[in-house]
Amino acid sequence: MVLLHRTFTLPTSRNYTSATLSHHPPLYLHLLNLLQLCIDHRSQRLTQQSHSQIVANGLSQNAFLTTRLVSAYATCKMITMSRHVFVSVETKNVYLWNSLINGYVKNHDFDEALALFHEMGRRSVVPDDYTFATVFKACGEVEDMGFGKLVHGMSIRIGFVSDIVVGNSVMAMYSRCGEFGDAMKMFDEMPQRNVGSFNVIISGCAAFRGPGYTSCDDLWKFFVRMQSEGFKPDGFTVASLLPLCDGGGGSSDGKWDFGRELHCYLVKNGLDLKLGSDVHMGSSLIDMYSRSNKVFLGRRVFDQMKSRNVYVWTALINGYVQNGAPEDALVLLREMQMNDGIRPNKVSLVSVLPACSILAGLIGGKQIHAFSIKMQLSDDIPLCNALIDMYAKCGSLDYARLVFDNGSYFKDAISWSSMISAYGLHGRGEQAINMYYKMLQQGIKPDMITVVGVLSACSKSGLVDEGISIYNSLIAKYEMKPTVEICACVVDMFGRSGKLDQALEFINEMPLDPSPSVWGSLLSASVIHGNSITRDLAYKCLLELEPENPSNYISLSNTYASDRRWDVVTEVRTMMKERGMRKVPGCSWITISGKTHSFSVADKAHPSSSLIYEMLDDLVSIMTGDVCVDIDILT
Repeated sequence: MVLLHRTFTLPTSRNYTSATLSHHPPLYLHLLNLLQLCIDHRSQRLTQQSHSQIVANGLSQNAFLTTRLVSAYATCKMITMSRHVFVSVETKNVYLWNSLINGYVKNHDFDEALALFHEMGRRSVVPDDYTFATVFKACGEVEDMGFGKLVHGMSIRIGFVSDIVVGNSVMAMYSRCGEFGDAMKMFDEMPQRNVGSFNVIISGCAAFRGPGYTSCDDLWKFFVRMQSEGFKPDGFTVASLLPLCDGGGGSSDGKWDFGRELHCYLVKNGLDLKLGSDVHMGSSLIDMYSRSNKVFLGRRVFDQMKSRNVYVWTALINGYVQNGAPEDALVLLREMQMNDGIRPNKVSLVSVLPACSILAGLIGGKQIHAFSIKMQLSDDIPLCNALIDMYAKCGSLDYARLVFDNGSYFKDAISWSSMISAYGLHGRGEQAINMYYKMLQQGIKPDMITVVGVLSACSKSGLVDEGISIYNSLIAKYEMKPTVEICACVVDMFGRSGKLDQALEFINEMPLDPSPSVWGSLLSASVIHGNSITRDLAYKCLLELEPENPSNYISLSNTYASDRRWDVVTEVRTMMKERGMRKVPGCSWITISGKTHSFSVADKAHPSSSLIYEMLDDLVSIMTGDVCVDIDILT
């Protein structure tokens, strides 16, 4: 707008005070509207010009103008100027105090907002409902439960606790501080409620589920109660529930089967029409369908949206990666920039890097790394951690170490764990152990992921004694309780080195029930070292724990086939057929000239499949010695 780049000249009047303001309503209204324009457009320059006009016209003590001026500076991230205007006003009313307190909250300076509220009390300024709502938000953000309860008591004493907005703010504060029981008690005691009251409970419970919080089924009943009491859920209500849902048809991780039902509710009530502007709703739907392995439905939501931002694109990119479609994720990253002109953010890059790992696409990973440097994200911790993981899985351990050694970013526990796992993946057990001890010297306490990484490295490198020493120190020094993942690593460590009796002894003495991964580790070791007794025991336990897993039966069939026990092989195959189990075919791929070609068993979908099979037949003939051909056939 031209309005934002002009210098305004207003009629000046010496000694122009609020007492004479009523004689000049056009000037007063113009300045108020001008300040509102500053807030709407977040224009620092226009705010400063407006401030100059207020001072020039002798209105620097006017309560209405200074209150809005404080808000304008705060909206423009100039909170120091807000404080300067506040201090310059001789007589401060509650609205001026509210404006500055809210300004600090908007700028995420919650401690200063609470300090200002203290000062407000010392000046004997009585807070109003807006003050309490703002202070409760600040208490929730810093999770200061003690001060929050004091302010709650003050609001009851003054009489504002019956106000719906204040009541909602109190509930939000308790939820953020992990006191969901107090939030629910506040809800039950409220004389009046609105849709926001229900939304506070639903969003708080959905985001901070834990001890004392309601279960998913109870939360769904609360959603039904909301409608039965005559309150119509809005987009925020549904968006809060969607992260807990799958896309219909059940879910193995216990999430609700209400995802599609909520989507239907959106369509039925016309809320889907807001997908043109409500990108949060669209992102939530895409994420919900992606987590339930129905990314095609997420893509349908994406295609129906009238407008998309970087968060919507990132949600779909992440969905493709989660559903094993890395190529589509990389294509989408390009389309986001070429079609919509949207620049990826750091979350987009972190989401797409696993696609490069899956495809072993080192070139694509390097391009994303270069793009992140161009965006000045070389010090972003999650992105650097994702780069370490990508380079390691793409076979470039040196590049992974270069990212790790970059001194411009702070290394957290995940950074160290990623590098330890990278060394383990490449069979560098000693370096993984050295990295582990360096991490301990930095004062970082190991977690489950770190331990699994270093024990796995010890297992692959045959460093049994070192691995057992690390395991024992975790139990004795760090008082870490072993998980099934850690126990599986120990069993694999014993098994790979041929110490099957020690592996079985460890399983029998485990403080928790052995999982399929534990028995699977013992099984693999038994097959490698030809111990049929331990092998049969592991198979028996695996089939008891996972009777519907076809991989166990395929492995059992192949083992007996290698022993030429065809009667048992036939029995196992018949059992699989009767139970309707089929092995998921394996898949391999290769990238040539930037295009990835994938192949599965008996696959004829490739346009050059006839030539490929012809070449394979020739290679088989050469390897079996059936024919003698010139080596030129291979060139």
